[in-house]
Amino acid sequence: MTWYIKRFDELTSLEMYRILQERTAIFVVEQNCPYQEVDGKDLASYHLYKEENGEIVAYSRLLPAGIAYTEASIGRVIVKREYRGKGLAQELFRKSIEFIQHELEEDKIKIQAQHYLEKFYNSYGFEPISDVYLEDDIPHIDMMRITTT
Repeated sequence: MTWYIKRFDELTSLEMYRILQERTAIFVVEQNCPYQEVDGKDLASYHLYKEENGEIVAYSRLLPAGIAYTEASIGRVIVKREYRGKGLAQELFRKSIEFIQHELEEDKIKIQAQHYLEKFYNSYGFEPISDVYLEDDIPHIDMMRITTT
């Protein structure tokens, strides 16, 4: 399995298709949540993913500051069902944070987290900055990570 990070214009049509296929399979079908998955933010984002045998098995969308929030952001974090419980989520999230800090040179990262994952994100230094709220009938919480040097 190999990790890739690409801007939208560096992705092939097939890579983008597979990314959208997995995001839709998880966020729309698995979570039974009809919403506008393709939201226009992909065009200005970086796409971090791990591929095995032509399949996207882990993915996150990395948004520079000013795209979704004033701060940089990590979103659309997924691990394909068959690959869960193997440490991919931890590896994916660590790589996501490192890219934003070292390549985008951002010290603040904001996320919109599903509430049940709050402790997972806490383990990476994210702290709640909102109360729990419903987004597409799923409890969410906004969280922020600030790196001090």
